[in-house]
Parts: sequence; C-alpha cells; structure tokens
Amino acid sequence: MNFQYTALPWNIIFAAGARKRLPEELAKLGYSCALVLTTPNQADTGQEIVSLLGDKAAGLFDRAMMHVPGETLEHATAEVKRLGADCTVSIGGGSTTGLGKALAFHLNLPNIVLPTSYAGSEMTNLWAVTRDNRKVTRRDNVVVPTLTIYDPELTLTLPSAFAAASGMNAMAQAVANAATEDANPISSVLALEGIRALAHSLPLIIAEPGNMDARAGALYGASLAGAALGTGTTGLHHRLCHTFGGTFNTPHAETHTVLLPHSVAYNAGARPEATQRIAAALGVSNAATGLFDLAGKLGAPTALKDIGVKQEDLDEAAAVTVEKPVNNPEPVTRERVRALLENAFHGNPPTPV
Repeated sequence: MNFQYTALPWNIIFAAGARKRLPEELAKLGYSCALVLTTPNQADTGQEIVSLLGDKAAGLFDRAMMHVPGETLEHATAEVKRLGADCTVSIGGGSTTGLGKALAFHLNLPNIVLPTSYAGSEMTNLWAVTRDNRKVTRRDNVVVPTLTIYDPELTLTLPSAFAAASGMNAMAQAVANAATEDANPISSVLALEGIRALAHSLPLIIAEPGNMDARAGALYGASLAGAALGTGTTGLHHRLCHTFGGTFNTPHAETHTVLLPHSVAYNAGARPEATQRIAAALGVSNAATGLFDLAGKLGAPTALKDIGVKQEDLDEAAAVTVEKPVNNPEPVTRERVRALLENAFHGNPPTPV
C-alpha cells in the first residue's frame, strides 16, 4: 500500500448550542472586529450573531449570493475596509462561506464559519468567483476557515425541502472523492462514512424536521464529505455543476442533486470497485440508481428542466464543460456530455452514455 495524505488545517467545534461560544473563541484567536456575513434571507440570524458578539462585531453584510458574483465580492471588500474588520464570521451555507473564502484569499482575512446547511464547503480549500458568466474555481489553503463551529441548532431554520438538496450537495462531495483516481485510504474512509451518515440522516429529517439527532447526523456527514473533497481532486460532476451555476445561474445544491446520479453512471465503468463501495455505503446495489432514488425519496429535484434549465441550454452547457480538460477517470467528450445532459434534463433514470 502506497499513498500520501496531507490534512488541511481544520479547527472544529461540534456541539448543540456551540454558537454561544463565539465571543470566547474570537477572543482566544485575538480578533476583536468581526464582519458578519449572511445571505439576505438569513439576515435575522446574522443580526442575532451581531448581538451575541456585542462590541466585537464590526457590522453585518447580508448580501452574499450564490456562486459569489464578482460585484458582490467587491462590495464586501469595500465594507471590510470601511469598517476595519479583522476577520469575518460567515453564517449560512455555501454562498456565505464562499464569500468569506474569497475575502480570505484577496485580503488574507481570517474567516470563522457557522454552517446552517449541509454544504460542507467550510472543510475544503476550494473557492470560486463568477465573472462574465464563468465560474472560476481555485484551491488555496489560505481560504480554509480559521475556525468552524458546527451547531446543529442552527440548521433548524433550514426547511426540509432545502435540507434535502443541501444534503445531496454534501453527498456529491463525498461521492466525488470516493470515486476519484487519487483517492487514498484516509480520504476514502471520510467519504464513505459521510455517505453513510447522510443516507441515514436525510430521510429522517424529511420525516421529522425537528429531529435533532438527524440534523446533527447530517451535519456530521456533510463535514466528513467536505473533508474528503478538500484533500482530493474533483472531476466531471463538479465541472458540470460549475458550468450550470456560472453560465445559467442555476441553484447550486439542486444542480448537484440532479446531476450526481448521472455523473456516477458516466464514471462507473472506469471505477467499478469505488462505485461498488459507494453503493454499499448507500445500502443499495447500484450507486447511480440509489442516488437517483434517494433524491426522489427526499422530494428533491431530479430533472434539469425543473431547476430553470431550458432544452436549448444543453448544447452550450456541453461545449462550456469541455472548454478545458477535465481530470476525470472516464474520458470526457462533448458528445457524451451532451447525452448525459439530455437524460438529466428530462429526469430519466441514470444510465451509462
């Protein structure tokens, strides 16, 4: 057995009610002027954190958006400088965490994250900005949060329907690592445990939205999924999702949910053993079909046409996907990608193309 594994510099607190420790933790880290970041629909939660921080809060920036538009980053940068903030506190899902990461890269600004969804991006060194309808993704350890506080109570505001898509987004991160060519024994353990935890917890959240054990289990699974993705490469699936998000502004989590089963089917022939391990973690015989069925069971979208994609968008999406080489176990061609997208557009069960 030969492998190399380099862990990212994670610093994690996981406990119900852990958000209340934020002022104490900021003091330990030596920060005293935190700009709180949220999306518009989580401004109330952000204001609660501002109140919790008291004189350690610089203010609230509640304009984070999906896919981190360049103009949003510029506005947030100006606010950081105007207020003299010495760190950011990102409260929310991937949109808010993504903005905090972009600020960390451009300003070398420490970022503390309090996840309210199952995005898992707080555990990766990936960051992205969208300009001119192209979402450009990069890796840099400087964007890894200085501290992540997982408080399952914060996910109670996440509606069941969005919890399903958010959880499938996390599932995509775990599956991507488990099936990648550079997976190693450590990252694979993280990914497969993440898949198991999510597959168990997400249906419980749909059935019992107030089930705190299920909420904590999904948050745990999402953190493992992000940790696995953060130490490996991404392939066709994430390229497709970034194509649709950056070019057509499709909702991030729902795009992952729809495309994941089809991406797994695409790569199954090239990674049969890994695909079988994914199926076992899901508790099914076929990984791609199992993921498709899980999304349906959760009431999550399973067709691109249901998340704002038009039939005429598919040709452009296939072309954009292959503009640059894709690091993927199965060769990626425009024709095969187009066939995959046709299936995904109609919500057909996943099949190899």
